[in-house]
Amino acid sequence: MYNYALVNADQLEYVSVADEGEIPPGQRLIIEVDGEAIAVFNIAGMYFAISDVCSHDDGPVAEGQLREHEIECPRHGGRFDVRTGKVLRLPAVVDIPAYPVRVQDGQIQIGLPAQA
Repeated sequence: MYNYALVNADQLEYVSVADEGEIPPGQRLIIEVDGEAIAVFNIAGMYFAISDVCSHDDGPVAEGQLREHEIECPRHGGRFDVRTGKVLRLPAVVDIPAYPVRVQDGQIQIGLPAQA
C-alpha cells in the first residue's frame, strides 16, 4: 500500500476525474484510473477519495453505507475512514489507500504518484 500522506506535493500528478457538480453532496462516484477502482465522495462539499477495494476480501467497499466519514463494506461490515483509508472496524485489519483530492478550474482531481 502506498502512503500518500508521506509524498510531497511535487511528487504527485493530479488527474481530473469529474466535473465539480457531477457528485452531489452525500454521493459518490466510482471510477477507474490506471486499472484501479477509486471511489470519490462528496461529504458536505468536501471531496475524499479511497481505493474501492476492501482490504479484508478484495470486495468493492464503496458500494457500502456511508455514515459521516465512515464507509462500511457491504460484504462483511469492515469500516474505513474515507478521509484517510484507516481501518475502523474488523474484520478488516489493513488500511486502504486514500488519495489527496483538490478542485481546480471546476474539475475534481485526485493525486497519484508522478510517473518517472
